Amino acid sequence: MEKLKMMLVDDEQRFLSTFKKLLAKKGYDILTVPSGQDALEKLRTENIHVVILDVKMPGMDGITTLKQIKKLYPMVEVIMLTGHATAESAVEGLKSGATDYLMKPADVEDLIQKAEEAYSKRQILEEKIRVAQTRSFMKSPREIIRDTE
Repeated sequence: MEKLKMMLVDDEQRFLSTFKKLLAKKGYDILTVPSGQDALEKLRTENIHVVILDVKMPGMDGITTLKQIKKLYPMVEVIMLTGHATAESAVEGLKSGATDYLMKPADVEDLIQKAEEAYSKRQILEEKIRVAQTRSFMKSPREIIRDTE
């Protein structure tokens, strides 16, 4: 089984460095980037399973970044993170494809739990896709009998 790989996206450098250290100590593979645009660039070259994405960032905000991630990389799970949560931004994020929502200051254990849940969700979906693809290649007994006649 592949190891969970996360990317933290936040314009607060202190948050990125602190959480990267905490998560790395717990054995997680972590990438950090300071903007939504940088996140999209990294996703082109890295196999990221879960993105922890700040909502309020200069330039491309979290909701715009989320929509781009889900459009370009639909299998990537995204957890929104903000210190400025509103009911509207939470609903918009979840409607746009976010798996979950966390408030800052986030507890590292809560973040890990949410990331693990998102990764499990992704693995279940990937398995369903593999089964569907396998079925599309397999013939039913009726088709096999018909082909031999």
